[in-house]
Amino acid sequence: MTITDGGTLSPDEPLPDDEIPVADLGLDLAEVQRIVLTALAEDLGDPPRDVTSESTIPAAQTDTAELVARADGVVAGLLVAAEVFAATSGGTATFEARVDDGDRVRRGDVLAVITGPTRALLTAERTALNLLCRMSGVATHTRRWADILEGTGATVLDTRKTTPGLRVLEKYAVRAGGGTNKRMGLYDVAMIKDNHKLAAGSITAAYELVRATFPDVAVQVEVTTLAEAEEAVAAGADFLLCDNMTPELLTEVVAAVGDRVELEATGNLTLETAAAYAATGVDYLSVGGLTHSSPILDIALDLRAR
Repeated sequence: MTITDGGTLSPDEPLPDDEIPVADLGLDLAEVQRIVLTALAEDLGDPPRDVTSESTIPAAQTDTAELVARADGVVAGLLVAAEVFAATSGGTATFEARVDDGDRVRRGDVLAVITGPTRALLTAERTALNLLCRMSGVATHTRRWADILEGTGATVLDTRKTTPGLRVLEKYAVRAGGGTNKRMGLYDVAMIKDNHKLAAGSITAAYELVRATFPDVAVQVEVTTLAEAEEAVAAGADFLLCDNMTPELLTEVVAAVGDRVELEATGNLTLETAAAYAATGVDYLSVGGLTHSSPILDIALDLRAR
């Protein structure tokens, strides 16, 4: 993708490659670029244009801007934001990160410094911030859970309750915040839930059908009682999703099958109850709210005074 007139996108070439090591942090560069270009296209229309910046700023003008935290939190997505500025500037803007993804920051901290065509910086601003603030909000929320669980032996993980089109970024943000991803989608882990049990006739029948169809895929089974947990383990499940169990019941399940499978607690978990659930001995606490209910981390783009 090229830039015309100092900051307007022209979609006749791919996004320029740069030296930002997105892949080194567990993000697929091609997927990041797809998301960035989709988000920019939504903002710029067809033909792509930023009517305000093109009207008020000379094409040759350059400036330096800072990404500044407006609240305390954990950063995630700086390299994604950098890709936005690379797109709008045709790869000419420089992006100097002052912190790393996963770092805790305080209000007023400068997260990155960007220099390039002024039109390109302002065209990129909202898209870069939408992605960066969203990802940093997920990382900040995840870090609260990770801090509570530190030293307990349990880890917080996410679910498939993600924003459509942004799953790769949101799950990355969970990792940056100290959590983990148990599965990415319907394709990499089989999850036998209540409706699958009903459709197949039983946990055992559902497990055997999955194993016969996809012999190499890990199988997780959602259970709500000790009897279901024991049936799932006997069938051969790799790990169990213990749904809406009390800490007392979960303790029984851990004692009965915890030495044979990994156990994940889920359902109505809160920061206030996290320690009690971790104390049962489960391996994971899964929290859909990490991705579906995290507030953004407020971050701004400020042009330096000329």
